Amino acid sequence: MSDTTQLAAPPIVDRSTWESARAALLAEEKALTHAQDRLNATRRRLPMTQVSSAYMFSDPRGTVTFGELFDGRRQLIVYHNMLSTDDDHICLGCSLFSDGLGNLAHLRARDTTFVMVSAARVPEIEAVKTRLGWTFPWYSSHGTTFHHDFVTARNAKFGLSVFLCRGADIFQTYFTTGRGVEYASTFRALADLTPYGRGEDWEDSPAGWPQVPTHSWERLNDQY
Repeated sequence: MSDTTQLAAPPIVDRSTWESARAALLAEEKALTHAQDRLNATRRRLPMTQVSSAYMFSDPRGTVTFGELFDGRRQLIVYHNMLSTDDDHICLGCSLFSDGLGNLAHLRARDTTFVMVSAARVPEIEAVKTRLGWTFPWYSSHGTTFHHDFVTARNAKFGLSVFLCRGADIFQTYFTTGRGVEYASTFRALADLTPYGRGEDWEDSPAGWPQVPTHSWERLNDQY
């Protein structure tokens, strides 16, 4: 173990003083949580816009339509990984986000599919997945304008989009980039970005939104 005694550190106080300081911070943390809940409620009320282009995507199994990315679920979250064609650069930020992804079964239980999409070719994507040990779905949009239409047209290099499927129609409901994706790789944080949220009855959602009693859907990841 390295010697850290010379590093700057928080001041040392007695237990009572520490408890008081911790209680004051806890009040601020709770306030931030409630503010985040209100922001999520506002996000669930965002309007949506229809996706009119017919995009095609590829992975080692073949080619799929945009609608097939949903995998039979109503909501789709797409992380736009900036891996590009003929470039061996692996974005550190995109990789840190990817490393934070947990078991996607919990998100799928919320009627939501997660996929990653890049403009790179399938072999280029698979090489990165193999090297870094990732197993989440990652598709190539090579040969389409998908990455431009949803990312670079917004002056971004990477980002996260949310889509809703209604019948044969697909709508975009949300997009974020930059620090907006920093904390979004846990399943609860990802669910909070979708129009239907976590789907629990404590959430402030518009009338008619699908909701179930709090915690009633929770399972071990092998019980879904």
